[in-house]
Amino acid sequence: MPLVSHIKISDRMSVLNLTQQMEAARVLGAGRFGKAARILGEMFRDNGCMKLISIAGPLIPGGLRSVITDLVDGGYVNGVVTTGANVTHDMLEALGHRHIVGSENADDVRLKRRGLSRIYDLYVTQRSIEGLERATYRMLDRIPESKRRNIGSHELLWEFGKQLKDRRSFIRAAQVRGALIFCPGIFDSMVGLHLWTYSRLHQLILNPLRDFSRLVDMTYERKRVGVIILGGGMPKHQVLIANTYRGGVDAAIQITLDRPDGGGFSGAPLEEAISWGKVKDPKRVVTVVGDASVLFPILAVSALQQSRA
Repeated sequence: MPLVSHIKISDRMSVLNLTQQMEAARVLGAGRFGKAARILGEMFRDNGCMKLISIAGPLIPGGLRSVITDLVDGGYVNGVVTTGANVTHDMLEALGHRHIVGSENADDVRLKRRGLSRIYDLYVTQRSIEGLERATYRMLDRIPESKRRNIGSHELLWEFGKQLKDRRSFIRAAQVRGALIFCPGIFDSMVGLHLWTYSRLHQLILNPLRDFSRLVDMTYERKRVGVIILGGGMPKHQVLIANTYRGGVDAAIQITLDRPDGGGFSGAPLEEAISWGKVKDPKRVVTVVGDASVLFPILAVSALQQSRA
């Protein structure tokens, strides 16, 4: 029987060396984290692999905006499936607004009076939401009405990416790089609310079938598909179920804080997806339990160092 290999640290070691030692330990969270770093590095090195990332939770306002943008801009990620909230917060910053460091113990009644909305321990101003509404209307007005009659979220965000000027925007970076962003639950967000109010006055019909068809087409004939899953929810399921027509994804890593006990998909281990035909190889998947805002930047650095080694 193999023995646990104990991790050794030094003040000169690289992130890659640390994650390699964690995988060598083979057990507990360290073993899973190290395996995830290796799989992610293999994805990044594989030019024949379509890399998709699904993002749920407040990762864009929570500090990972530039991480996602740099991975898209560097070609390490070829497509994004995310929530309307992350689209909203990327657009807010692209329009010149900022997220504010706050406190999870704040008085929410008082915050409301001050025009602040809270996401755990960070704030966003109501003024920025109002500015987003005006900007969304202006960007929609610039899209031909004929296109707005039947448009998918990936096509809508492509048009927005053309108009955003902020180089740190992952929406803009995706458009410049030729990557697509899919937002299956876009109406479950502030930008989605603005889309709905616009549609009450002007022509705008979003067609989710266009998104799913495009996502399936992107992956169906690719030799290999790898996915990075941060959080769960609809983005996770969308990116996996779209790959069932090709027998599942070839590799996947997942970082989640959700528990599997209740049977919900957000906390389900990736191995469970094998029985549904969403994942192919049990040896090339790993679920890491933890906060993606902490763990993913470390994984990404390790994978980048591995891909350039």
